Amino acid sequence: MLNKSFIHKIETYIAEGSLLDKHAKHIVALSGGADSVALLLALKQLGYDVEAAHCNFHLRGAESDRDEHFCTELCKSNSTPLHIAHFDTTTFARLRHVSIEMAARHLRYSYFDNLIKDIDAVDICVAHHQDDSVETVLMNLIRGTGIHGLKGISPINGNIIRPMLCVTRAEIEHALKLAGQDYVTDSTNLIDDVTRNKIRLDILPLMRQINPSVGSAIAKAAESVARAVGIVDKIITDGAQNAITTNSNGTTIISVERLLNGPSPQDVLFHILQAHSFAPTQSAQVFRAIRSDVTGRIFSSSTHNLLVNRGTIVIKPIDDAPTIRTIRIPEDGLYVYDDTTKVKIETLPCPPADRTSLLDKNCCYADAAKTEWPLTIRTVRTGDRFVPFGMKGSRLVSDFLTDLKLNLFEKQDQTVLCDNKGRILWVTGLRTDNRFRISKETTTTIKATIIRN
Repeated sequence: MLNKSFIHKIETYIAEGSLLDKHAKHIVALSGGADSVALLLALKQLGYDVEAAHCNFHLRGAESDRDEHFCTELCKSNSTPLHIAHFDTTTFARLRHVSIEMAARHLRYSYFDNLIKDIDAVDICVAHHQDDSVETVLMNLIRGTGIHGLKGISPINGNIIRPMLCVTRAEIEHALKLAGQDYVTDSTNLIDDVTRNKIRLDILPLMRQINPSVGSAIAKAAESVARAVGIVDKIITDGAQNAITTNSNGTTIISVERLLNGPSPQDVLFHILQAHSFAPTQSAQVFRAIRSDVTGRIFSSSTHNLLVNRGTIVIKPIDDAPTIRTIRIPEDGLYVYDDTTKVKIETLPCPPADRTSLLDKNCCYADAAKTEWPLTIRTVRTGDRFVPFGMKGSRLVSDFLTDLKLNLFEKQDQTVLCDNKGRILWVTGLRTDNRFRISKETTTTIKATIIRN
């Protein structure tokens, strides 16, 4: 039995954070080390329904097998169901071109996710303690971090629960010693050849010479930062929602005016762009561009393109599999242009029975006698000209679109309907060509309709 003061501390921490449910099943990640052994015994002593899971990564030879054997005997001794998984971690890391540490992490948590489903558990409890959180804060500071990196380890992260962040490594070892409970030691934790171990074995002991309670001091500071981060995140999220004016069909449009007039605009922009895979350096570049009133500049992430355009920032997904951009229309019918757009072509008597459709921007009527089949619908090309309805002279389509203040992405997506001679009948959804307008002499019309999903 673990001592009452140790158990009470963990019980209080669980209750304050509403971390665990006594009516649900929980999995304890059991390595055999002091931390996970204490976690398993504490949760069982508190009356939680727990089962243990041990991962053998076969990285430390006989030590790995020793750890597995210890976990097996421990669970037998206190009647705890134990699940064991074996991994060829080295081969996995080589095939995936990742570090051993990253490979082990991926294998461990993938296994835990599947085990949760298989045994109808609700979460996986891991034995991070206060010292781990302190080391994380220091490691983030050394590497460089924002405020999120200063809040330490969170007690809840999805289905990962950390009920022992309230106790130190020393408290854990003391509780196990009083209970007469042994555990195994990972020899690699005693070698200061990893960043975290350097902090644990070299840096923290030096800091304790200045303040023996430095661990507790950093932990309390991290808790304060975590509460502040919650407030900041709410402000940033609200600022992002206010700055985004349009968010449909995968395209996000940000009002520069709203962004700059809101709280902490650079942080709000970073928050929005981070969700679209843009790097912090790119976010800073975009912010400088809008501050300098630059327009027309394009940035790209692995998943999105971004355009700074006349008081707006337009973010559009990169099309990994571009759809057909030109289709030939030999006769009446319904034609699929892309994933979101269809074109319906009909030959009708003139005047049209439904005159209200003459005002529909998604419809075009052209004099059939002036039109030569087959028709084509395609995106706008450099040098395209047409005669806008109601005008006599021709104009470049690009100039026409610029006058309408379409952004670059919208111009790239703009389509035109042409006849066999390449003459533009319709800048789709915007303006028909005056050369094909219906007149008193028109007897038959071609009706084109754009249908969008």
